[in-house]
Amino acid sequence: MSELLAGLLIVTGVFFLAIGALGFVRLPDVFCRMHVTGIIDTLGAPLVMLGAAVYLGAQLVSIKLLLATLFLIFTSPLIGHLLARAAIEGGHKPQLVADDSAGEPAPRDAGGDGA
Repeated sequence: MSELLAGLLIVTGVFFLAIGALGFVRLPDVFCRMHVTGIIDTLGAPLVMLGAAVYLGAQLVSIKLLLATLFLIFTSPLIGHLLARAAIEGGHKPQLVADDSAGEPAPRDAGGDGA
């Protein structure tokens, strides 16, 4: 039963890692890409590490995996905030998108990282 749970956790984590990697390549600016790294940090990697801990059972390495998962969950928001501030101070501006509710699209900002 634990192998089934571990497999499910790992497959789900790999799914979120793949979605995050695809989004990181496809999204237009640094702020959108930071959002995708948040998905990787909060869903992908912790699920894979938890799956590995469940698969290994009660061992010292399982405790280390759980501690690494907690460290990642607690530090991810801080790192995202610091990266966003650094990007803003570096001159990057978030791109504006169309607002369908107002009837007219908002202007797109020409700034960003050029990607």
